[in-house]
Amino acid sequence: MATIFYSLSGEGRGHATRVRAVVEELRNHHKIVIYAPGHAYELLQPVYKGTNVTVRHIPGLVFHYKDCPSTGRRQLDTIKTGMQGLNYIAGYAALSKRIQEDIEKETPDLVITDFEPALPRVARQVGIPFISLDHQHFLLVSDLSKLPADLQRHAFFMAQIVRGYYRGQVQTVVSSFYFPPLKTKAKDVSQIGVLLRTEVLQAKPVHGDHIVVYLRRFGSPEVLKALEACGCEMRIYGLGVQPSKGSLKFCAIDMHRFIEDLATCRALISTAGNQLIGEALYLEKPVLAMPEYGNHEQRINGHFLREAGAGMTVSMEQISPLYTRYFIEHCETFRAKIDREQIYGNSTALKIINQYLPGAA
Repeated sequence: MATIFYSLSGEGRGHATRVRAVVEELRNHHKIVIYAPGHAYELLQPVYKGTNVTVRHIPGLVFHYKDCPSTGRRQLDTIKTGMQGLNYIAGYAALSKRIQEDIEKETPDLVITDFEPALPRVARQVGIPFISLDHQHFLLVSDLSKLPADLQRHAFFMAQIVRGYYRGQVQTVVSSFYFPPLKTKAKDVSQIGVLLRTEVLQAKPVHGDHIVVYLRRFGSPEVLKALEACGCEMRIYGLGVQPSKGSLKFCAIDMHRFIEDLATCRALISTAGNQLIGEALYLEKPVLAMPEYGNHEQRINGHFLREAGAGMTVSMEQISPLYTRYFIEHCETFRAKIDREQIYGNSTALKIINQYLPGAA
């Protein structure tokens, strides 16, 4: 039995979902210690409380956003984000010392990180091999020259941020629902599909009539109007429980109910996060992706979704009944383009990890 230390970013549900998928593949054979900040800790700690998986809270880099009711947009709160970043930097030495003490005491055989900088940097200093397993590194290792010019520029600048997080990994594993060509200089890089949690893998796809909608905390009147215009039942997650408005049904966040609704729906309309799009495509659901305002990574995800033919993308500022109706009417055409087997990345991730554990051939 090996000991694995695993760290992740606290931003969004995608990081926690990926980590949980991998941990479930490993936990019966190895000791797992997870280092999780913020929202990721809140999601994972209850899941593994009282089990053989340890979840430890750490501070993390977090982007804060604020809602602007006048525009219907969420935008970066630069002041709050900057202050939190300064606090993180001020406490970085203490965090590194704490992690190093854990490493010296528990002697992990391998470190894995999902876009978290502290654990891999300490691992490199003390000579523990580590694997980078995330989505964000596609920005650094992929040839994105076929993107529109403005997205190429944004991808270039975001790649510099990714580059600054850590270096020295024995393997870079990029988990994604799309597979752009790698740069010629990209070394020790593996592209795999989406890491799928057990509940998604066990779900049985059924092509029903309702549409699942996922929005992150804010839905403008224009978005809700475009959804209602479709005339079919919309089960909306992320906006909290509130009275139904015609065909719009507002649901509380519940993992089991959400996956059941996703598995039995006709299609998904959501923000353009890699993880959720990948889960929907695995369950054979076409996707109408609405990148959040100012989120260029989501815009890139939407571009590749459209290129694959498995759905559509339109910004939240441009969404209208015209787009939603067209999407619903052409769901079967989009569904025919979905390659379900290519989306599944769990087995390949496990194979890569096992190569770096004791006893590997």
